[in-house]
Amino acid sequence: MNSYFSVNQANEILPTVIKKFDHAKKMKVEVMKMEQQLTSGLTPTTSLEEYTTIKKKLNSLVTKFYQSIEDLESTGVLLKGLDEGLLNFPAKRFDEEIWLCWKEGETEIKFWHEKDTGFIGRKPISVSNESLV
Repeated sequence: MNSYFSVNQANEILPTVIKKFDHAKKMKVEVMKMEQQLTSGLTPTTSLEEYTTIKKKLNSLVTKFYQSIEDLESTGVLLKGLDEGLLNFPAKRFDEEIWLCWKEGETEIKFWHEKDTGFIGRKPISVSNESLV
């Protein structure tokens, strides 16, 4: 990891990151719908051609889903949980590597946690955030 976010930088990029996060969530829903169609649509009367067509669509959607995650993480953030709605921005507090933490629904970065504590260890960013790179 070569680059760290300041609180301001994380907040500047947050609208773009949220759009990419939302897109990844939508792609996941599409994959799940197609998987359901594949399993529920398979009957004794389903032709191999119909099954193959649905399977190819599913494969294409899965590829697009993983590309959406790559696109999200290419911004420098780390996806911690799509279902939980959690993203981490690498940052530094003094000389310690930390995560600036975002949860779906938040409109700005207001929390951070140590690398090994996770969401449960979130702490509010103080008003004087000069200690965060």
